[in-house]
Amino acid sequence: MARRSRAARGRSAEAKPEAPFIRRALPYFEILDEERLTALEAQVDWIFENVGVAFRDDPEALRIWAEAGAGIEGDLVRADASWIRSLCAKAPRQFIQRARNPERSVTIGGDNQVFAPVYGSPFVRDLEGGRRYGDLASFEKLVKLTYMHPHLHHGGFVTCEPCDVPVSKRHLDMLFAHMTLSDKPHLGAITEMSRAEDSVAMAETVFGQDVMERDCVIMGNVNTNSPLLVDKVASEAVRVYCGRGQGIVVVPFILSGAMGPVSTAASVCQAMAEAMMVCAFSQIVRPGAPFVLGNFLSSMSLKSGAPTFGMPEPVVSNYVIGQLARRAGLPLRCGGSLTASKIEDAQAAYESADSMHSTMLAGANFVLHAAGWLEGGLCTGFEKLIMDADRLGSYEKILSGGLDTSEEAFARDAYGEVGPGGHFLGSAHTMRNYQTAFYEPRLSDSENVESWEEGGSKDMRQRAFERWQAMLADYQEPPMDPAIREELEAFVARRKEELPDAWY
Repeated sequence: MARRSRAARGRSAEAKPEAPFIRRALPYFEILDEERLTALEAQVDWIFENVGVAFRDDPEALRIWAEAGAGIEGDLVRADASWIRSLCAKAPRQFIQRARNPERSVTIGGDNQVFAPVYGSPFVRDLEGGRRYGDLASFEKLVKLTYMHPHLHHGGFVTCEPCDVPVSKRHLDMLFAHMTLSDKPHLGAITEMSRAEDSVAMAETVFGQDVMERDCVIMGNVNTNSPLLVDKVASEAVRVYCGRGQGIVVVPFILSGAMGPVSTAASVCQAMAEAMMVCAFSQIVRPGAPFVLGNFLSSMSLKSGAPTFGMPEPVVSNYVIGQLARRAGLPLRCGGSLTASKIEDAQAAYESADSMHSTMLAGANFVLHAAGWLEGGLCTGFEKLIMDADRLGSYEKILSGGLDTSEEAFARDAYGEVGPGGHFLGSAHTMRNYQTAFYEPRLSDSENVESWEEGGSKDMRQRAFERWQAMLADYQEPPMDPAIREELEAFVARRKEELPDAWY
């Protein structure tokens, strides 16, 4: 099928977004000195050279490693640490993921931060419908809400699992929804090689082959199979996405005490080793392919085996991984508003705030699960999505530097206007700046109790419910070139005809 340049197509008619991503001015919170960082890096190098990482069930990956000069023993790959680090240095420190609407393109890496919603939940929950399996209707609503919310910069991908569509075909419906109901950047499918290939093919339909040769327009997000195992889902995704010059996000998911040692230091080093080995592999596949190093380190209840979130050990791991990723020259992905709570309660608020705050200070460049996560990731909360995203606006203001020290900010004329014992409410300086002086969260209620009671005594969950309902009522689909949409529809229809229904 002939491809043509589509750089100017698919632009939204909406006004330019104020902040398609965050340009960070806040210093990083760095908790380790040089001596301890060097010790951690030595442990990572020891794993490269003495322990190794298995690349399983993908003979082509082992062939690529062997041809490049790595030591192979069965499916175990060991390599000189300096060589692995030199390969990782080929990945860009920052890159642009281009959006269908160029005004929504994001820069990942460097001093930039990008927020994306929850990923992978099989269940959804809202105040009206309760907890239930995700379906395509819920998925499409979540895509629309993510598109509409100004503090979510990226669409992610599996905002919930549409469990009413066969597993073999649902990636096509999800991709079509992201590409038509939103014009923000998004991820693609990874669970099977052909699904990754479908994702790249559909992205080529939207952007054109010439654009894809130059730019990153889609990424895959994969987990290593900790401890120290890269299965074919991950290695094949690398070969598909990076082979076309597109991005890959690689995230070791380690429950300390289960998939890694109970020691946080050991688990952090294991995570770095696993991710960097895949980064090195990606750069053998295609030097310069965009790569994001991920960290999802969680503590666990050693009584029940259940993961815990917002605890001090994962918070510390975020800070440490941030330092190590910057030293390795790689963009970083961390989790965001994480909680084990089943609903939007005090537990959810505390755990999500601690988790998200450490992610922010650590310098995570790409934050998946920034909004909507409930129940240890098993459930996407509609109210939680809106509540979390509301708070992301305050993080944006903090990250931008937080304190204006311009001549206007010092308000010297206001002191001349307002004498001792007076007030500044009506001063010229206040009138010039009142609309932008403070971040005002949409969902917080700061009125007096009488006004709150007159308004129905609504708690934040109810206000969030009403907010997302109103957003969907106001939703307008971003414009898309009819020819591109028709081509996408034809691709989806053809692939669905070719694929048998499979529910696992």
